[in-house]
Amino acid sequence: MIVSREKAKLSSPSAVADLLKKIFNREDNLSKDKEHFWVIIVDTRNKVKFVELVSLGTMNSSLVHPREVFRRAIKRGASSIILGHNHPSGNTEPSEEDMRITKRLIEVGKIIGIEVLDHVVIGTNGYSFKEKGLI
Repeated sequence: MIVSREKAKLSSPSAVADLLKKIFNREDNLSKDKEHFWVIIVDTRNKVKFVELVSLGTMNSSLVHPREVFRRAIKRGASSIILGHNHPSGNTEPSEEDMRITKRLIEVGKIIGIEVLDHVVIGTNGYSFKEKGLI
C-alpha cells in the first residue's frame, strides 16, 4: 500500500528517518505498537517517488519477502530503493533477523539490478545500515 508520495530529497539517513517518522506518526495508536516495514522508491537523485508499506507485523517482527519488497520497484523501473522499519520497543539496534533480511534483499537487488541504498531503523534514535558500513 502506497502511504506517501511526498517528493522529499533524501540526502542522509536522518532525512530518511524523519520521513518515516512523519509517516509513522500518522498511524493510529494500535498500529504504532506493531513493526512497519517500508520501501522508499527514489529516483536517480534520491528524490522520493513514493513510499510503500510492505508489511505491518507484530510487536517485534514483520514478515518481509523480496517479492513484495521489489514488486513495485520493478513495475516502475526503479534503479534504487531505501528500506526502513520501526522497532516499537524504541531500541534501534538491528536484530539478527534484521541483518539476515537486509543481506538477502541486497543480494536480490544485485541480481535484478535495483540497488538497496540503505536500511534505516527508527525508534528512540535512528540506525542506518549504510552509516554502520553494513551496506
